[in-house]
Amino acid sequence: MPKTTIFEYKGTSETVSWDRRLCIHVGECGRAKGDLFETGRDPWCDPDLADRANTQDVIARCPTGALALHDENGLLVEPAPADNQVHVSNDGPLYVIGDLKVDGASDDMHSVTRRVALCRCGASKNKPFCDNSHRDIGFHDAGAVGDTGVPDIESGGPLEIKRIPDGPIEVSGNFTIRAGSGRKAWSGRKAYLCRCGQSANKPFCDGAHNAAGFKAE
Repeated sequence: MPKTTIFEYKGTSETVSWDRRLCIHVGECGRAKGDLFETGRDPWCDPDLADRANTQDVIARCPTGALALHDENGLLVEPAPADNQVHVSNDGPLYVIGDLKVDGASDDMHSVTRRVALCRCGASKNKPFCDNSHRDIGFHDAGAVGDTGVPDIESGGPLEIKRIPDGPIEVSGNFTIRAGSGRKAWSGRKAYLCRCGQSANKPFCDGAHNAAGFKAE
């Protein structure tokens, strides 16, 4: 029997879901103040112990899309952010927020339309999503960004994330890239971002996947 991948925590008027396929245990939920999440409690999450505004705020902190909030009709309670952003994390994944369309996401991965963590070390067994394999292989990149892109772009709008077979991720739409330091480093409308872990021009692709023999859908 296949393992359950999505767990639902039902409240009186809203439901929090947790998708184990996407979770890399960043801990934003467990460390949030309040009673919504409590380690060791059964249930671990209780939406009736927080008002919707607080619940929505805490759920939106999850950088991977593993947590989602649904109303009484099952609809996702999370507006698209005003700006699309890609954060190149220190020694870790690409954290993306925005009005997202992610190639490779299944129909039941509801909140990856707002938040997702994408593998950039090349070793994830759950590509294009991060699964913490960067820790196992000792991936190191502090997230410096050398290029600046174009100076002025519009805010928001759809952001499409497309997998190039055996190659990079193509990101299309209005977006900015933040360096590992948090600095707003680049802005533009299209970029090809390394996902093999071998580029000398991270976070951008430089064709190193060819020499590395990188294979991924």
